[in-house]
Amino acid sequence: SLQADIDNLKRKVDAGVTHLISQLFYDNEDFLRFRDLARAAGINVPIEAGVMPVANASQVKRMTSLCASRITSQVSAMMDRWGSNADCLRDAGSIFASQQINDLIAEGVDGIHLYTMNHPGIARRIWANVKPLFTKIG
Repeated sequence: SLQADIDNLKRKVDAGVTHLISQLFYDNEDFLRFRDLARAAGINVPIEAGVMPVANASQVKRMTSLCASRITSQVSAMMDRWGSNADCLRDAGSIFASQQINDLIAEGVDGIHLYTMNHPGIARRIWANVKPLFTKIG
C-alpha cells in the first residue's frame, strides 16, 4: 500500500537516507500525492520525480507492471497510435515527457530523474526542451 511505502521510506530517512528518487509515473498527480504524503509523514529530504519517456511500448508496459505504476489513457493512446513507428513514438514520448517535466517544475518538485533506458538521444532532446525552464529558476 502507499502508506506502507511511506512508512518504509520514513524508516530509511530516519536511518540516514538523504535523497529519494520516485518510481516512474505518467500521471503527475500520482507523484504529487505521494510527495505530499511523504512530507506529511515528516520525510523532508529531496524527492526527485522519476520520469520515463515513452520510447518503446513493450518496455513501458513491462516497467509499469514491475513497479505497479499505471499507464494513463493519454500514454496508452500514444502507444496505440505510434507503437508501430519507433521514431514517431520516441518523438511523441519526448514531447510528453517534456510537458510532464514542465508541469512538475511548476509544482516545485525537488528534481527530475529521467529513466531513459539506454536512449541517450531522448535525454538530450528532453533537456533541450526544458533547459530554459531550469536556467530561469536557477
